[in-house]
Amino acid sequence: MTNDTPKAPPLYPKSHLLAASGIAALLSLALLVFPSSDVEAKKTTLSLELETPAEQLKDESKAAPLVHSTESTGSPFAQIEGDEPTTEQAAEQPQPVAQEKAQDKAPGHREVVVARGDTLSTLFAKVGLPANVVHDVLASDKQAKQFSQLKHGQVLQFELDKDGQLASLHSQVSNLESIRLNKTDKGYAFEREITKPLVRTAYAHGVIKSSLSASAQRAGLSHSLTMDMARVLGYDIDFAQDIRPGDEFDVVYEQKVMDGKVIGTGNILSARFTNRGKTYTAVRYTNKQGNTSYYTADGNSLRKAFIRTPVDFARISSRFSAGRKHPILNKIRAHKGVDYAAPRGTPIKAAGDGRIELAGRRGGYGNTVIIAHGNTYKTLYGHMQGFAKGIKTGSNVKQGQIIGYIGTTGLSTGPHLHYEFQVNGVHVDPLSQKVPMADPIAKAERQRFMQQSQPLIARMDQEKATLLAANKR
Repeated sequence: MTNDTPKAPPLYPKSHLLAASGIAALLSLALLVFPSSDVEAKKTTLSLELETPAEQLKDESKAAPLVHSTESTGSPFAQIEGDEPTTEQAAEQPQPVAQEKAQDKAPGHREVVVARGDTLSTLFAKVGLPANVVHDVLASDKQAKQFSQLKHGQVLQFELDKDGQLASLHSQVSNLESIRLNKTDKGYAFEREITKPLVRTAYAHGVIKSSLSASAQRAGLSHSLTMDMARVLGYDIDFAQDIRPGDEFDVVYEQKVMDGKVIGTGNILSARFTNRGKTYTAVRYTNKQGNTSYYTADGNSLRKAFIRTPVDFARISSRFSAGRKHPILNKIRAHKGVDYAAPRGTPIKAAGDGRIELAGRRGGYGNTVIIAHGNTYKTLYGHMQGFAKGIKTGSNVKQGQIIGYIGTTGLSTGPHLHYEFQVNGVHVDPLSQKVPMADPIAKAERQRFMQQSQPLIARMDQEKATLLAANKR
């Protein structure tokens, strides 16, 4: 039976459908060739077309990261061939630095930081080592006991073997020193590593406003360098009473440097101090025999038979007088010396080389040291709190050596040093006494001395001129 139902005519002529298909294909091609404005804008942020071809040839590596970049652009051009990285490719990419460092650590590596109250036993326990290992370590070498001298914040590095036993112990004691113990067949071997810092010269200039210590600190000098300057120039300047506002100083000194950081200071190489309008200069010099001392710029020795004051930066509380009223006895009594008031425990120095005639009690002087300097001179130091180690009757002392400490023993109203100076048995005022000079530079070494001293003096002159010129701008 035939179906006589007439067929419905097509909605669109066949030619129309073919045309529509062609148009769709053309549109798809256009989208591929001409991306949307949004994609084009993001792609532009990756472009480095600002570089010339010549610059790109100089450093081709600059363009390389752009090929692999995935910087939130969303552009398919940011990936090689437009593909997303696979899991395997992602694993091959560099991991964060912290993870790399963690991987560099050996499996048996342990680090502990010394906290307050820690002992070597508690630190060993933190890494799982029993107490008997501490005993073995300390008994292995006399120097190994340094590991028990712990400081807050100190780091101990342990290396454990595969059985969890101590293989080595290391610690940085200071910027220049580290100590280590390595396990051997016989126990533990101790090693010390000393690193020598770079030594360079530095310059400081200061003007006294209130005190030497404050001015030196502003100039960048440490307390120890300030004390050294006072010691070097203390033969001519009494830093207890002579310093005045307006005095100024220049210093060239050694600076110790590690990894670009200043870790300490060394010797003063040259110093110049202008006190009350008069300038004193000191230059450090080591002769051919290896003896080091300080000299004036023209080679005269700064070292005299006696230093001006036996106590650094002390205040003169009572001067030499033939008719002073005694503060305790309340009657007129000659004061045959000079009193230096300073805090209890302040060090007292020997004014010159000599032999100790007395180190003990002496009436109203309390604890006293008397030093004979040859046959002509004697010095006395009274009211001392106590004597320094090794100071006893009959022993020899060197100039500047600590002999005792400020106290209030004997007839004393407060902590101070009573200092006397005798010449041929006669008391004289130590503040006015002219002291003998030491020997100058030997003639045979004068040329060598001048070759070293002249550049140091020139350095101070140049640095000071540069500094003053900069301040005027």
